Amino acid sequence: MIRSFVVAVDGPAASGKGTVATWLGRELGLPVLDTGLLYRAVGILTDRAGDSPDDATAATAVAGQLSADQLDDPGLRTRAAGELASRVAVHAGVRAALLDFQRAFAGQPGGAVLDGRDIGTVICPEAPAKLYVTATAEVRAERRWKQLKGQGETVAYGDVLADIHRRDARDGGRDTAPMKAAADAVLLDTTEMTIEHATDAARRIVEAARALWETSK
Repeated sequence: MIRSFVVAVDGPAASGKGTVATWLGRELGLPVLDTGLLYRAVGILTDRAGDSPDDATAATAVAGQLSADQLDDPGLRTRAAGELASRVAVHAGVRAALLDFQRAFAGQPGGAVLDGRDIGTVICPEAPAKLYVTATAEVRAERRWKQLKGQGETVAYGDVLADIHRRDARDGGRDTAPMKAAADAVLLDTTEMTIEHATDAARRIVEAARALWETSK
């Protein structure tokens, strides 16, 4: 049985999982890892080195040398970084190279909150609390579009929606760890939810999971 209280928050791009995970970490007093930043960093660093993110060997080499201090780069929050992340994430070698990084974070004393796309199925399959946060592609695209505009990027909503559809297709079809909800994850559809409603629903889900975990120890 897992000794730390780990909260696994999975879901597709712009579903709200990052917001939910950050809020849960603050409320629970636990460290939070946005695992998507790992893949964004690998994609950006591979591209900056002059290699293609579709080159599994090059991307895997970058992933094997990634360090936590490289996750503070503001460039990781851009639209381009998101696209690069989706392209390197299909490589089995990249995912394997980042596995230990993520599991070490999850194994901290007291626990942690991790958000991504395969936390509850691959990284921490024994996590006591699992959420799968989702929303329609149209709503997710609108959220991402507004986020990018707020960061000063000029992009059309239609282009962002196309990005979302493309990433969903790529993530769902990859041979290694396709994006899907863990069998024991609780579905949280945020399509028609405000941030307040989504975080409150997440809190109730995690509180119930923690109560069961405490009684089973």
